[in-house]
Amino acid sequence: MNLKQTIELEARRLGFALAGFTTPEPPPHIQTWWNWLDLGRHGSMNYMTDPRRADPLLLLPECKSIIVLAALYPRPIPSPNGRETRGEGKIAAYAWGRDYHTVLPLKLEKLAAFIEQQVDRRITCRWYTDTGPLLERDLAQRAGLGWIGKNTCLIHPRIGSYFFLAELLLSLEIEPDLPFAEDRCGTCTRCLKACPTGALLPDRTMDASRCISYLTIENKADIPLDLRPKMGNWVFGCDLCQMACPWNRRAVALNPGIDPAFAPQAELPFQNLVSHLSLTAQEFNRIFKDRPIQRARRRGYLRNVAVALGNAATPAAIPALEKALQDHEPLVREHAAWALEQIR
Repeated sequence: MNLKQTIELEARRLGFALAGFTTPEPPPHIQTWWNWLDLGRHGSMNYMTDPRRADPLLLLPECKSIIVLAALYPRPIPSPNGRETRGEGKIAAYAWGRDYHTVLPLKLEKLAAFIEQQVDRRITCRWYTDTGPLLERDLAQRAGLGWIGKNTCLIHPRIGSYFFLAELLLSLEIEPDLPFAEDRCGTCTRCLKACPTGALLPDRTMDASRCISYLTIENKADIPLDLRPKMGNWVFGCDLCQMACPWNRRAVALNPGIDPAFAPQAELPFQNLVSHLSLTAQEFNRIFKDRPIQRARRRGYLRNVAVALGNAATPAAIPALEKALQDHEPLVREHAAWALEQIR
């Protein structure tokens, strides 16, 4: 067994479903990226303008190889009895478990240490999981892990797109895999039709400022009035474009499966959004400790909850929304007032 096969086996043992190898050359779609930024479609995510995305060697000059890894997360949880209840919220499937930003780096560190043991020398390395200025999906496609779909997600023909990406940059030369050259989306446009806000664009990019995931997570300001009614009951992230993808319906189970850290907790805290409008900062931090929802912060999360309750238009939410008008956060008060208008 050669070094590459040994690394792949260890990656699977650590819980990664896929591992691909590529070189540190500039990503193939970097010009598309710059054009996207020039059009302002990144919204308020100014960190995306980091010029180091154009060249992995700017992150690690000694880099000779990049290992791109994929870790599965659960599929979206259906509503009880197949129905949605008014006042029930939805969060993206990846956010049901622990925050991958804290889980995956530990695995990457172990994999790096394992590789050093195999070559019996020190290796300069850096690792990322949606935490550094890398065009992850470009690198993943070049490492043979799948193609970039019309919903902008990386899609693997066997497991679909419900997985996290992570990268390990190494000062060690390893034979690269062949890029995934096929485009298997064909003429399908189900993901574009499934997006209620029209965020997905025909050129396989998106207007992030219209994406529900952006609006509920990255956006720290008011949600535009014209987009609020289109958000439904999503309070953190969105899975609609992935749920519409035929490749996710055809996906098969792989070994290893889903890390228990990403499994949904037994108690589902989103089935009664009315009660969440009264969460204090301490309660919010306790309930969502080490979970992705903390990224929205309390004020952003309660803003999202208010919009979801306004869209549900259930009179039972009126007392809680009226109480939210006294919240110390102006962001929460403004969206609670909007929700009351929708109900009344």
